Amino acid sequence: MDQAEYKKRFGEEDAVGWLSIDKVTEALYPGQEPRHFGTVVKYMMGGPDPLDGVSIFTAQRQQEHLHLVSYGMSNLYYDEKAAGGEFSGWGFEFTFRLVPFDEDHGDPKWAISLMQNLGKYVFNSKKWFEEYHFIPANGPIRLDTETEITAVAFVQDPEMGTINTPHGQVQFLQLVGITAAEYEVLKKNPKTTETKKLLGQLKKDNPLLITDLKRK
Repeated sequence: MDQAEYKKRFGEEDAVGWLSIDKVTEALYPGQEPRHFGTVVKYMMGGPDPLDGVSIFTAQRQQEHLHLVSYGMSNLYYDEKAAGGEFSGWGFEFTFRLVPFDEDHGDPKWAISLMQNLGKYVFNSKKWFEEYHFIPANGPIRLDTETEITAVAFVQDPEMGTINTPHGQVQFLQLVGITAAEYEVLKKNPKTTETKKLLGQLKKDNPLLITDLKRK
């Protein structure tokens, strides 16, 4: 889409990229109103959090779980200069699938903080994540929790995939919690093929790669 067509189709009030993400979630969760956790001061206005928000859906596929989707790693708002670009913003948004955890007493705020921290890492370091990258959480993925999950790997969200938006491509990059032992294996041999192999093994019993803090 060129700039002329973009200006014809959209106005300055349109959240062009945001609506592109909503199309995907609405198709996956028709009629479901997500719980949305937005930032008080947007990053572009000097706020500390790069994600403008995270929506949480209740999914029933495979097993009941929470499906978190970020808004802010891609270009969310009207931007005619970005029309027809190869990638929108950083070219991805985070997703995260979680088995509900009793100690959360509701929605997992820690998971939103984790996504925000990963976003800060990208914005500050200018190094982005891609499928089959992995990163340690420097302790339990949920602070002060007895869990063997201490790192995350990234994979394309098996249901949300990659979309083309008026600002360019956006891949939905899903966080997958991995154990300390699994992380050590990847650290010794940090090739894409090793991460792919590990996630392939996890997928056999867990096709949607839902993170369970109780997994051993």
